[in-house]
Amino acid sequence: MSHSEHQSFWQKYIFSVDHKVIGCQYALTGLVFLFFGFCLMMLMRWQLAFPGEPLPVIGGLFSDTTMPGGVMLPEFYNSLGAMHGTIMVFLGVVPLAVGGFGNYLVPLQIGAPDMAFPKLNAASYWCYFVGGVVMFASFFVPGGAANSGWTSYPPLSDIATMGQTFWLFGMVALITSSLLGSVNFIVTIVHLRARGLSFFRLPFFVWAQFVTSFLLLLAFPPLEVAGVLQLMDRLAGSSFFLPSGLVISGTPLGVSGGGSPLLWQHLFWFLAHPEVYVLILPAIGIVTEIIVNNTRKPLYGYKTMVYSVLFLGFMSFVVWAHHMFMTGMGTTMSNFFQATTMIISIPSVVILTVLILTLWGGSIRFTVPMHFALAFLPMFAIGGLTGLPLGLTASDIPLHDTYYVIGHFHYVVAPGTLLALFGGVYYWYPKVTGRMMNEKLGKIHFWGSFLCLNGIFMPMFIQGLAGVSRRLYMPTVYAHAEAVQGTNVFMSYSAWILGLVQLIFIFNFFRSLKKGKKVESDNPWQATTLEWATPTPPPHGNFLQEPEVYRGPYEYSPPGRTEDFWPQNEEK
Repeated sequence: MSHSEHQSFWQKYIFSVDHKVIGCQYALTGLVFLFFGFCLMMLMRWQLAFPGEPLPVIGGLFSDTTMPGGVMLPEFYNSLGAMHGTIMVFLGVVPLAVGGFGNYLVPLQIGAPDMAFPKLNAASYWCYFVGGVVMFASFFVPGGAANSGWTSYPPLSDIATMGQTFWLFGMVALITSSLLGSVNFIVTIVHLRARGLSFFRLPFFVWAQFVTSFLLLLAFPPLEVAGVLQLMDRLAGSSFFLPSGLVISGTPLGVSGGGSPLLWQHLFWFLAHPEVYVLILPAIGIVTEIIVNNTRKPLYGYKTMVYSVLFLGFMSFVVWAHHMFMTGMGTTMSNFFQATTMIISIPSVVILTVLILTLWGGSIRFTVPMHFALAFLPMFAIGGLTGLPLGLTASDIPLHDTYYVIGHFHYVVAPGTLLALFGGVYYWYPKVTGRMMNEKLGKIHFWGSFLCLNGIFMPMFIQGLAGVSRRLYMPTVYAHAEAVQGTNVFMSYSAWILGLVQLIFIFNFFRSLKKGKKVESDNPWQATTLEWATPTPPPHGNFLQEPEVYRGPYEYSPPGRTEDFWPQNEEK
């Protein structure tokens, strides 16, 4: 559509094919689902802190099939757990990190007017939206939402309530969305780069999105196939995942049998381990951009970072079975996956080391985005280091299915990824809106989030080492769990305070749209990459004239220049 052609509200903001509008749609929808998924967790935390007690104030709003008298039923607790994991990963973090940040920034950072396939881009968002609506609707079907865990292991999930069918249809829509988006990203980065922008002049954020797109493209199809097969088991009477001889409540299950529940686990984890890197790589890309800009010096070891992220992406496909040591896969296979798991930690350490070395000797600006980026480093390190014992059979077996696993995973994706995503929001907000977010409120949001996130997840390592299972509806049912019940109360209060802190972010986000300080230039952070060479906010088509690139992405404090930055598109 030409610049002069009039667009209705629906064309411009709802069914737009402009990558920036679609990026904002992804980001806002993802943030809404993040908060919704977080609210589910806050409900669970009441049951964990005060098991069997009625939920005050809002407990009476729930139906008798979920919380009679305000007391949570076990089935509802299971639904909350399954849907919390599903929503946070597939409807919150990935759409925000890839769909939101990736859609908005990748074309800008490579000097392109849009994505390669704008209509495919819009189709990707609407598939995601439909998947989210289906997931949300499942809360209102008989039996409630899916309650077989976010991993949906059969045979339990094959015989679960109707909500599981909705979960599967929703996942098929979400995976289709990811496949459409990933193809678009790869073609865009390969074909639409500006003149002079070679691969080794790409900002690291683009590299992170590039590798992430390959992970989505190659890892998601097996899970989509698995989802269709499980639908066949539930709706068409097949037995892909149902073994022979199943008995439910004393009655033999009337199916042909012969299927394998382990087949689902292989197909699920073949996606789900690369999925961890789908969550973390865009976050690393965001943190890299923020750290380099705020240290005012070049990235230490740019090519080392690029080779590391490529190796990390490749290796993420050969570690999935370390989630399945308990299935008795045999010593040879266990040893193979132990070795690959240890190897994949190497590029992660290299990336972290490069970012820390970049700080060394820098003239650091402690802006709000930099607070979040700096906090990401130790959080990601804790998440990574605590994962090593889970990659070895000897230590994984006693820790398996305990809260230790939850603590490890969440340190990677919650204090890790979420802090990076918040940093990205503060960093690129001026480019998107033309206004700055309030700095004081931003720092209150940062410190509140940082402290509360650690208050929630650090005690999980204590619980896990005490042997507390992560699947307990009634945490005080065992003596060894009751001994650490006080940590549950502390974690729950931390979670509820964290929820209150997010209200500050929401207030700051919307208030700044109207009241925020206007930016004085198109490049308020004095950055070097191409997105800052556009007008603010970027118009349709992005650039007033076709950009050309003359140098790498991080030319800060170059000798002989009066300014301490040298934009990629500035010839001299």
